[in-house]
Amino acid sequence: MSIVSILAQNAKWALERRTEDPDYFARLQSLQTPEYLWIGCSDSRVPANTITGLEPGEVFVHRNVANVVYAADLNCMSVLQYAVEVLQVRQIIVCGHHGCGGVRAALKGNAPGLVNHWLEPIRDLARLHRTAVEACGTERERIDLLCELNVRMQVHHVVNSPIVERAWEAGRELQVHGLVYSLADGVLRNLSCSAFGIEDADPAFRSVPVAPLVRHTP
Repeated sequence: MSIVSILAQNAKWALERRTEDPDYFARLQSLQTPEYLWIGCSDSRVPANTITGLEPGEVFVHRNVANVVYAADLNCMSVLQYAVEVLQVRQIIVCGHHGCGGVRAALKGNAPGLVNHWLEPIRDLARLHRTAVEACGTERERIDLLCELNVRMQVHHVVNSPIVERAWEAGRELQVHGLVYSLADGVLRNLSCSAFGIEDADPAFRSVPVAPLVRHTP
């Protein structure tokens, strides 16, 4: 599909939206108040708004290869801090998906270039859970299990980030959830690793404090 086709489809979509709801774009332009922060994989088959049925403006999105949460990743941490402290989201969703190419590459050790470095935490995770992973009967099952273990690990990283801990200590109602999406049937599944308050954080893994965002008034 050419860029000309993409622009034509966008014009058609925008016209349909205005026809159905003349104030649609005015509302979007005036305010961004999403309830959710979505941390997901960059995979083109897993678009957050589409698979959740949420409209633009309802979910704030960060995506990267294999939905990894690095404390040293300034991009991810900036998104997390902005979502929690400025947008005041109430729920954070870490979502992986079965058949993830990044997880497969980490497991097989054939990721190219920078991606190979990026996926090192997932290789560490595979080594940590080697017995359970190798007990799976097929390669697909091994990859899918590691996808789910990876989501759980990233939820742990979010929960133990100083940004989320600080929100809980301030009395904020903030939930963190881990989901996995199946490309086979399009269904999201809850991995039952949710966290709801500071009691769910692990003091042994607390990071170096991050300064709150400073809000400048004009």
